[in-house]
Amino acid sequence: MNREIVESFADMVKSKGIDRDILAGILEEIFGMLVKKKYGEEARYDVVVNMDRGDIEIFLEREIVEEVTDPNTQISIDEVNKRGNDEELEVGDDYVEKIELASLGRRLIVLAKQALNQKIREIEKDVIYNEYKELVGEIVVGDIYQIRKNDILVNHNKNELLLPRNEQIPFERYKKGETIRAIVKEVKKTNSGPVIIISRADNMFLRRLFEIEIPEIYDGIIEIRAIAREPGERAKVAVESQDSRIDAVGACVGMKGVRIHAIVRELNNENIDVINYSDDPEIFIQRALAPAKLKNIEINEDEKKAVVTADADQVSLIVGRNGVNIRLAMKLTGYEIEILREEKPFEEYEEDIELIDIKEELGDDVYEILINNRYDTALEVLTAGPEKLAEIKELDEKKVNEILEIIKSQYEEE
Repeated sequence: MNREIVESFADMVKSKGIDRDILAGILEEIFGMLVKKKYGEEARYDVVVNMDRGDIEIFLEREIVEEVTDPNTQISIDEVNKRGNDEELEVGDDYVEKIELASLGRRLIVLAKQALNQKIREIEKDVIYNEYKELVGEIVVGDIYQIRKNDILVNHNKNELLLPRNEQIPFERYKKGETIRAIVKEVKKTNSGPVIIISRADNMFLRRLFEIEIPEIYDGIIEIRAIAREPGERAKVAVESQDSRIDAVGACVGMKGVRIHAIVRELNNENIDVINYSDDPEIFIQRALAPAKLKNIEINEDEKKAVVTADADQVSLIVGRNGVNIRLAMKLTGYEIEILREEKPFEEYEEDIELIDIKEELGDDVYEILINNRYDTALEVLTAGPEKLAEIKELDEKKVNEILEIIKSQYEEE
């Protein structure tokens, strides 16, 4: 029976990756508990586990007395003499005897197995927790085995990893059985075991992809100084070369964009802008807002604010689609950016636009009102200005401003 118990748990050591010495300690603890249950808390004992031989030995120590008052801790000299012994023992000496596991009773043996299983499960949880705690911030590769409403379960080395919705790349499609790469973001202990949270939306995932695809970053020749990202949409990465002979942006993009394209494909075609970092906030903000052309930047370093002045036709480039460009620039630089629009004098516009050409943007009603009031082109409307347009009874102040914004936007798009 001894050998069967040790061998069954030795197999578990191999499959679960539990240290043999730790298992031996658990066995000693469990069987010590059984001895106390049978012989009382005051019992003196020694449990010896030999993992190599697959053997458990339990030795009980009792004091030799003339008359026994506590059979759990004492044994009579007459009993000792009956059993025979190679050495002569006297009253007051300790008598050590080997206890067979079978003598503990079937109920206690079953209890031992249950306790051992419980201990093994606890150790297994700790092993998994410690393993993934060391992997936080690193990329793992697993297989999707279950897609749920709000999260995805990934199998990695027979362990379950959780990819929550907020850590997924928006609009990315996942299929059961396909291989997926993600970063280990967090490992939490719970009563049911460790929860390993992975992410594809975290900035660190993008950083690790750069290290994989760009050897100069992995080797420390090029340093990533800042990352700003809206997953699945766009990202900005500021890099700096530690070697003046190496162009940081060029190295990251690669020949014909091959390096950056590999990262873009992994991120579901997320657009990535790579820019050169600068300690000068004015230069850094200017680069972060590219491709827009700025006329002036006023920096308030104490309040971390920047006021950017640009021509009206550059504002849409600064802001970007749905404001993504300016949001990322603020995240990347750490500055709150305010835009001052400089209107272009009407006489500088190279060509006029017939209102009929922007009828759809203006709307049929507004177009008819302007035409009926003898406004045939965009420049005629802009030259008239808000005061003159407000004289038209069908237009209120809000509508006038809307009309002017629509017409100005036509020039900004050119």
